[in-house]
Amino acid sequence: MYLFTSEVVSPGHPDKCADIIADSIVDKLLIADSKSRIASEVFVAGKHVIIGGEVTTKAKLSDKDYETIVKDALISIGYDGKSGFTREQCLSPDDVKVQVLLNRQSPDINQGVDQADGEIGAGDQGIMFGYACSETADYMPAAITYARLLCDKVYHYALAHSQKLGVDIKTQVTLDYGNKENFENCKPLSIHTIVISAPSNEHMSLEEVRALLQGLIDDAGLPTELYHPSNTIVHLNPTGRYVSHSPLHDSGLTGRKLIVDSFGGYAPIGGGAQSSKDYTKVDRSGLYAARWIAKHIVASGFAKKCNVQLSYAIGVAKPTSVTVDTYGTASEGVDDNMLSEFVSAHFALTPNWITKKFGLDKPSADTFLYADVAGRGQVGQSDYPWEKLDAMDEFRSLLSTK
Repeated sequence: MYLFTSEVVSPGHPDKCADIIADSIVDKLLIADSKSRIASEVFVAGKHVIIGGEVTTKAKLSDKDYETIVKDALISIGYDGKSGFTREQCLSPDDVKVQVLLNRQSPDINQGVDQADGEIGAGDQGIMFGYACSETADYMPAAITYARLLCDKVYHYALAHSQKLGVDIKTQVTLDYGNKENFENCKPLSIHTIVISAPSNEHMSLEEVRALLQGLIDDAGLPTELYHPSNTIVHLNPTGRYVSHSPLHDSGLTGRKLIVDSFGGYAPIGGGAQSSKDYTKVDRSGLYAARWIAKHIVASGFAKKCNVQLSYAIGVAKPTSVTVDTYGTASEGVDDNMLSEFVSAHFALTPNWITKKFGLDKPSADTFLYADVAGRGQVGQSDYPWEKLDAMDEFRSLLSTK
């Protein structure tokens, strides 16, 4: 055996609640003023939500407006006060108290970000990594893909059957690659272990809950060549009773689920979170660009897996480095030096270029909302603008210019 595991948490997990609230604020401010500069953090503990950080915007939001954003976000997640759980077992929006501690962005940062020639300098220094591989149709690693599939299945069941299940859910999938060579060449052999924890109504027996969750696994659409029910180890609510849940029983903080948000541990992650930040913050925009590049490289057939590192200096538009690593899986006639030079030469990768390319300053219900991205994962969802394979001809031109 050669095993690798990834975990996923649902939007109802306290850390994800914090991310979704933070990005609901980003959506609200950018829709009102596309030049808003936002770097706010959210801390959720018990019945308290604290919003802190820096915001510069023409939008006029009162503390009451922020309270409305928080409660609307919690209701959309599934904490609507109408479930089959008591107020002692699960957070109710009517009980939430919101504290707002926001300041304006430092003018020392702003002078480097909004430049006189219209360029946007990086809102911070840092490193970002984008990854792709050939294990799934969306060019994402298999373990996190299937952990997300199961989490989505259980979460949406919980939303539709709130008298049975709560929305504070975790899933985990372990894949068996057989040996290291298969792992390096993106060839999983089977799903070895599945773990699901989902809160249930106190009147449901453990046997009933486990039977329900097993049925959801079997109906989730896992690939039949990997999932063999008789051979897969399954742990369902392994502690037994799981009734009390939500931020009422576990604190949540923005940016604590970086691996869940990205590639499930298959690849390095950058130095900062995405949620709570506007598009000038390269922790966010740089990840999207690096993922877009890596996905194109794998989809173009240049490699079985690819990692792209970008780095930036605060106030400087162009990246300080662009590096492509295909882990020794590059196709014949292609190497990492060639790919790195090609990407550097063909794509500006400035915050302004990335913003325009993916419409990051214009979130909307018709394109994407950052709050939705916070709940579903920052990468790997085919409807995100930075997941579109819209430059395949340009990437394939690399071979014709050798």
